[in-house]
Amino acid sequence: MDEAINIEDLRRIAKRRLPKIAYDFIEGGAEDEFGLDRNERAFQNLSIVPRYLIDVSRRDQSTALFGRTYASPVGIAPTGLAALFRPGADLMLAEAARDANVPFIMSGASTASIEDLAKVAPEHGWYQLYAAKDKKISEDMIARARDAGLSTLVLTVDVPVGSNRERNKRNGFGRPLKLSLRTKLEALTHPAWMAGFMQHGEPLFSNWAPYAPKGASNGEVANLVAQQTYAPLTWADVERFRSLWPRNFVIKGIMDPRDAQRAAELGVDGIMVSNHGARQIDKSPSPVEVFPAIRDAVGDRMTLMIDSGIRRGSDVVAALCLGAKFCFVGRATLYGAVAGGTAGAAKALTIFRNEIDMTMAQMGAPDIAALGPDFLFSDEPLRNRRP
Repeated sequence: MDEAINIEDLRRIAKRRLPKIAYDFIEGGAEDEFGLDRNERAFQNLSIVPRYLIDVSRRDQSTALFGRTYASPVGIAPTGLAALFRPGADLMLAEAARDANVPFIMSGASTASIEDLAKVAPEHGWYQLYAAKDKKISEDMIARARDAGLSTLVLTVDVPVGSNRERNKRNGFGRPLKLSLRTKLEALTHPAWMAGFMQHGEPLFSNWAPYAPKGASNGEVANLVAQQTYAPLTWADVERFRSLWPRNFVIKGIMDPRDAQRAAELGVDGIMVSNHGARQIDKSPSPVEVFPAIRDAVGDRMTLMIDSGIRRGSDVVAALCLGAKFCFVGRATLYGAVAGGTAGAAKALTIFRNEIDMTMAQMGAPDIAALGPDFLFSDEPLRNRRP
């Protein structure tokens, strides 16, 4: 892991460590997985126009977000079931984010609890809410996050139903598990992962355990999660959750300018433009492609963030030039956690930080707050741009 020089290196290490059924859960998208490629290509199609003869001997990538200054403009997005890939991975990710001074969003499908997050990373932990069909569960989770002192609630809205993730179906990954003999035998060829799984067993969805019958097994809690999630959310629910949450309220999964405008009207503090890492609708455009229209629709009325498809520090810089205030990565830091626990997740964040710093120096942008569309290449002749 110490020799990894980019996120792709961490991905390869993680793939070697994990059995196919686990790796495919991380890596897979919906249906034919065209969306996975589209997300990455959208960033590849953004070109940065450098400026030279500028003093870049000192660079500052610290970024203010919701009244707090973070060391870098890239945080950790929610990634569910992290403990299946390495026991304790949720809090390892939280620790890495805390130590790097960037935000970490605990997944609504986390295997650690809200209260654990508040102990490990009280000033850096956010919570992602997967709304439950039983509204009392959602309201209690909001109250728990509030009482734990977390600064930001992230409501994910892009999972109205389960998606067609064909890799998972072929591997028998679902509720109930239907693992083939071939899948089980392949898992045995990954002894480090198997040792952790045998020691800890099926991960527990800790945040959902209080709502299961007393004495419920880990598998029974998982069944409860499967039954309760994919709740039919409406704007009325957004209004309700906004009224219950006293701090920063973010909606994750907005992809249409009209939805962004409606969110602004309801007092939402920020939106994360996201297509769920291409795991929901394979025909969805990338967040990069829709971002300019959303930016133009809401202007400065909300804080705009973005995830999905980010693999390089230069991707982060390009997104900031588009107008994003902050970026989040999911698979990249999960690769790191699988490869090396807290140190591996920290390695992923360090890679992004170093790549962002180098890109800023190469493009003549010593202050990250000054990034804007003038740094992006377009068909408009450069001579027509304002200096």
